[in-house]
Amino acid sequence: MELEGKVVVITGASSGIGLAAAKLLLEQGATVVSWSRTRPKISHPDFYFFECDVRFEHSVLTAYEQTVERLRQNISVLINNAGLGIQGAIDAMSPRDWQTMMDTNVNGTFYCTRLVLPQMKKQKEGHIINIASIAGLMGSENLTGYCASKFAVRGLSEALYKEVRNFGVKVTCIYPGSTDTSFFDNFEGITNKENMMQPEDIASTIVHALQSPPNYHQVNIEVRPLMPKGPMPSKKA
Repeated sequence: MELEGKVVVITGASSGIGLAAAKLLLEQGATVVSWSRTRPKISHPDFYFFECDVRFEHSVLTAYEQTVERLRQNISVLINNAGLGIQGAIDAMSPRDWQTMMDTNVNGTFYCTRLVLPQMKKQKEGHIINIASIAGLMGSENLTGYCASKFAVRGLSEALYKEVRNFGVKVTCIYPGSTDTSFFDNFEGITNKENMMQPEDIASTIVHALQSPPNYHQVNIEVRPLMPKGPMPSKKA
């Protein structure tokens, strides 16, 4: 897809991968819309912010309506990036924490996707990027709730791409390994971040997938740090 002038909606763009993706997409000439709880620190004539908490259907609907009314242009790309994880054994996890992860990671993806798809199918062009996690490919102890939510995103993505591929709409699910974001701030035992991937690394993967040729479809992309426990690989050619 040629990104120049295309409208790209990103959820959870106030920090981390979402913020890095927003900045890189603006460099590519896209019009970027952030549906986030907090306004990102971006000042650009082609950047728009609409406050949104993806856990709530009414909040997503309001952000969508504001976007359509303000931009008067079809949404070509949706990046479902908003997500969170809460650490803990399942028998010690509160139902509230479990529901928060499901509401954000799974329901939020559904609420956003169902609104943008009809127009994408009508225009025979669109790309939905779902940011999952390697926790959506394999289980990890004390991350049962998070893994369950990301396995759900994986299933949603793989079923959806088969639903919409004949309409010219792409669905790509990206499974990042450890990435240096605020995600790990409240996790016990995570102290060394120097060998993690950077948000900008994942942003470059997103843009690469979006710019692929029309009949070329990357369905699942798994990315990990090369040497997660060091030493850091040399940057020399």
